[in-house]
Formats: sequence, structure tokens, C-alpha cells
Amino acid sequence: MNLYLVQHALAMPKTEDIQQPLSKRGLNETIRIAGFLSMQANLRVTRILHSGKLRAQQTAEILAEGIEPEGGVSAADGLKPMDVPAIWIDRLTAEERDIMLVGHLPHLSRLVSRLVCEDETRTVVTFRNAGVVALGLDDNNAWSVSWIITPQLLLQ
Repeated sequence: MNLYLVQHALAMPKTEDIQQPLSKRGLNETIRIAGFLSMQANLRVTRILHSGKLRAQQTAEILAEGIEPEGGVSAADGLKPMDVPAIWIDRLTAEERDIMLVGHLPHLSRLVSRLVCEDETRTVVTFRNAGVVALGLDDNNAWSVSWIITPQLLLQ
């Protein structure tokens, strides 16, 4: 099984819009990432789940245009910034197919740390807005980081 963790793209500040939709830069970076994922990464994601916050929803919807998950895009609980990683640790044990989670820091950072080294206080990866961290689960039920892509790595 593969798990793809995505920090939402760059959003507008709350002072400009309380809902914090994606900024123009955030939209453009997510479109670039979606293009890369659809043409180069050959992902087979069954569904994309997001936190329900507008910036995560917009990021998920743009990514879905490129990835075309068979199960679509939907909101899921347990993906907000301060949610505990244990919620998804339990859910992932029941997952058999590849999924993508679009959420926020510090939750995503704590989740990947808990999966990879069983210590959510250790920093395993540094997330970037609209970046994707790919994790793989091996035959011994151990998670590892397979690859990371950020908008900064892609040509503009």
C-alpha cells in the first residue's frame, strides 16, 4: 500500500479572506504538481481525502483533476491541524488500497513521524505547501518514505 500526504497549497492570509482560499501562487503550484503526478508519477490513488478546510479542499480537487481517483474526493475527519495522528494510524491498518490525504501542519508532520519512526515528536520530513510525501508499507508492515516532490523542484 502507498500513502500520499499533501500539505495544502499556499492560501490567502486570514486578513484578506477568513475562509483562506488558495492564493494565485498556491493554485499555480498545485496545478504543476497535479501535472507531474498525472504524467510522471503514475499514481493509482483510489480516493483523495481532505480536512474540509477550504484550502485543503481546493488542493485536493486540483490534484484529483490530474490523478482521477476512482473514489473521488471527499472530506474526512482527523485531518485538521491539531488532530491526533492516532486516528489515521488506526484507519490505515484497515486500508488496502493507495490513498491520498490532504491536510495541514503540524498534523501531517506528526502523522508521518509516527508511521515511520513511531515517535510523532521527531521530524522525519519537512513539508512544503502543495508538496507530496509518498510513503510505502512493506511486507513487514513497516512504513518508509518513498519519495517527496515539491513545487520548487518542478520547472515553472
